[in-house]
Amino acid sequence: MPRHLLVSGASGLIGTPLVQHLQAKGHRVTRLVRRPAGKNEVSWDPMGPHLDLTSLARVDGVINLAGENIATRWTSAARRRIHDSRVFGTQLLSRAIARLQPRPEVMVSASAIGIYGDRGDQELTETSPVGDPARDFLVSVCLGWEAAAEEARHTGIRVVHPRFGVVLGREGGALKKMLPAFRAGLGSRIGPGTQWMSWIGLDETVEIIDHILGDRNLAGPVNVTAPHPVRNAEFTSSLARALGRPAPLVVPGAALRLIFGDMGQSTLLASARVLPARLQQVGYQFRFPDLPGALQHLLEQPR
Repeated sequence: MPRHLLVSGASGLIGTPLVQHLQAKGHRVTRLVRRPAGKNEVSWDPMGPHLDLTSLARVDGVINLAGENIATRWTSAARRRIHDSRVFGTQLLSRAIARLQPRPEVMVSASAIGIYGDRGDQELTETSPVGDPARDFLVSVCLGWEAAAEEARHTGIRVVHPRFGVVLGREGGALKKMLPAFRAGLGSRIGPGTQWMSWIGLDETVEIIDHILGDRNLAGPVNVTAPHPVRNAEFTSSLARALGRPAPLVVPGAALRLIFGDMGQSTLLASARVLPARLQQVGYQFRFPDLPGALQHLLEQPR
């Protein structure tokens, strides 16, 4: 049944193919944009005091993906932008949809596996304790990000927090940054290479969000990661093998900490072995559960 869906972050790595996917399935999509609105768009300021959505026709579901890019050195100003763009924007949107009559049935509001912190070899599911927000900036951001949707939850809207792992897409994100070096035969293991990397393919991510929209058994946190995470050394060798190139180098952890500071430690060197327990419990069937198959699919896609 076609639905009317409101999407923030619609031009990002996940949002762009997600909107295309939803429209191809016959859904009507309205984008929240930070510029003058065009057709099927609503202009908003995530940091603003008010968002009025009452002029929209019935909204059946909301997908909130907006947030400042974290792949930068975390200066004090960058930390504020990363935190506030997620927390204040989600609060604003949550309040706005709570005022709608009728209210949307579901709000899919993004989060990330950074909420678990650096956990070594522990297997982490949605019921695992989160990390220490006093010691880890990403933990504190993710906790605030998820809590910001409370107003929608309190009005009876089913709120789901997809905790995204490392999303692999050829046109953006981590994989796009890696490909030039790996294609040149200069692929590098990061630090010790023993840290766990919980990944998910971009196409699979889009399909999981679509599944979440329709599955009323899903609420609260949902780990959006493949069922077979890999260590960084295995990821490096798998990507090099998929490209038919060597990957002989190692980027020392000390160099990453020097260049990127806390961002390098929390995103590149931290270890999070995250499993998609909730998705498996509701019977979601992964198209690409293993890294070699996912990489082959991604690299064979036309540009």
